[in-house]
Amino acid sequence: VRNEIAIELAAREGARAAAVAADSSGSAAAAARRAVALPMDVSVAADGTTKTVTVTYVDPTDIAIIGAALGPVTHTATATMAIEPP
Repeated sequence: VRNEIAIELAAREGARAAAVAADSSGSAAAAARRAVALPMDVSVAADGTTKTVTVTYVDPTDIAIIGAALGPVTHTATATMAIEPP
């Protein structure tokens, strides 16, 4: 649950940064990584009026015996914000 909430936060922070930046990919990734210290993938999509940031984190399951059976858990969060003029 903790990592799911952290990934949601990272997506929102990334979307905020992307909405006001000229370099939306770089700004979104930097903002997401500042918000959450997890190894995550950050992608940005724009449609002309909004920017959407998707953050994905693969959480290894390291619980003895059960972890080997379950495998890693993938957390994904998406946030969309309207583009703000500079």
